[in-house]
Amino acid sequence: MSTERRAPLDRRRVAGTALRLLNEVGLDGLTLRAIAKELDVKAPALYWHFKDKQALLDEMATEMYRRMAADARLDPAGTWQHVLRTMSGGLRAALLGYRDGAKVYSGSRFTGIDHAPDQEAYLRVMTQAGFTLAQAAVIGATVNAYTIGFVTEEQGVQPLPGERREGYDVEERARLLADFPLSAAAGREIFTDYGSQFETGLEIIIGGVEARYRQAPP
Repeated sequence: MSTERRAPLDRRRVAGTALRLLNEVGLDGLTLRAIAKELDVKAPALYWHFKDKQALLDEMATEMYRRMAADARLDPAGTWQHVLRTMSGGLRAALLGYRDGAKVYSGSRFTGIDHAPDQEAYLRVMTQAGFTLAQAAVIGATVNAYTIGFVTEEQGVQPLPGERREGYDVEERARLLADFPLSAAAGREIFTDYGSQFETGLEIIIGGVEARYRQAPP
């Protein structure tokens, strides 16, 4: 009989294993059975911790956030523009670390209060800059939705950095759209250089916030 002691099975260990498998099989291939096999347990054992796959996705999203927050916290002394850039850029980088990371994160519910310190810091910066709490909440939700939506589309083309899905060849697209020259030329703008695209879109949002609420740029 083996005397090796297994690490106790808990929610974070299951979520960590699921995130590791996610890069291999993607969200569609991520099943409780596959996770249980990786953990060397029977699938029913996981139901003690998660009632269904959505509950697991909630914990995975929370673990993704924990890892992101461990790398960097928001600077409470920064300008509100800097905080929005840091918050959005950090989330994008975290989501890109996992195949289908944005899909896992989207619509998930945090299972703890790990996000509270950064949320409090964000709201404090925004309200001290002159925004109302309601305005700060809407601005934060808008930037969050932009980031998740952008990365969802980005990962639809590039599931992981350096990997490109079949059917997204820019030159082939241009050839097929030869009768529509503007649309053909736009492909290079839409389906390449996602980092630059993301930053430009974020600056458009920040500019819109400044215009709507008459906030002076930094």
